Amino acid sequence: MSIRAIEQKNYQNNLSVTNKTDGTGKTERAQKLSEAEELAAFKKEIYAEIDKIPRDRTIANVSIHISEEAFQNMKKDSKYKEQIMSLIRRDLTSSVAPAPDCSLLLTVGATLKDYRGDSWSVNNDAEFDIRSQNSFYKKTTTKKNAQKQRFKEYMEKRAQAKKAQQKFFDDKCRKQEMEKDRLSQLEYQEWQMTKAVNTYEQHFQITDSQKSTQYGTKEAFQ
Repeated sequence: MSIRAIEQKNYQNNLSVTNKTDGTGKTERAQKLSEAEELAAFKKEIYAEIDKIPRDRTIANVSIHISEEAFQNMKKDSKYKEQIMSLIRRDLTSSVAPAPDCSLLLTVGATLKDYRGDSWSVNNDAEFDIRSQNSFYKKTTTKKNAQKQRFKEYMEKRAQAKKAQQKFFDDKCRKQEMEKDRLSQLEYQEWQMTKAVNTYEQHFQITDSQKSTQYGTKEAFQ
């Protein structure tokens, strides 16, 4: 084999190896990119799911830290995800001390043992602001909004109380009307009874009077 033929063969072998390496590298990069995209989409799903959970009225501010390892484990293990979401739902929908307005911080780690919750009065928002930085999920309520929410709840309770009072009044009036009808029926029945008795007595009085007249006429005739 000539030297030129040997060089050509070596060049083709090197080119084959280079293409194989580049192809593998691109595949790995594409796979890593796909995994990152999947994780980002998974995080959006978790955020949307948390955002749908109603907060208890005692919670003015909430912050949730979720570690990257926790996200990975939640993505791989649906049971672990459901356990974590169940804990979050429990804490967001429960009354939290110090009531009535507090700031709640939830921390989610790689295992259930790493899950924890901390809360402060809104008067200590400085600590909450510091510890809630760069959190995965954060919702805050301004004092103005909190007052508006409390006023809304007050008006709702007042409307419910007024509705209950009106229902009680309507029931009382209905019972009074029913009692009035019942008494009217009794009075009518008594009136009918009295009328019947009077008619009966009058009938016998007339009969007795007629008999007395007849007897008196006979005696006079004799």
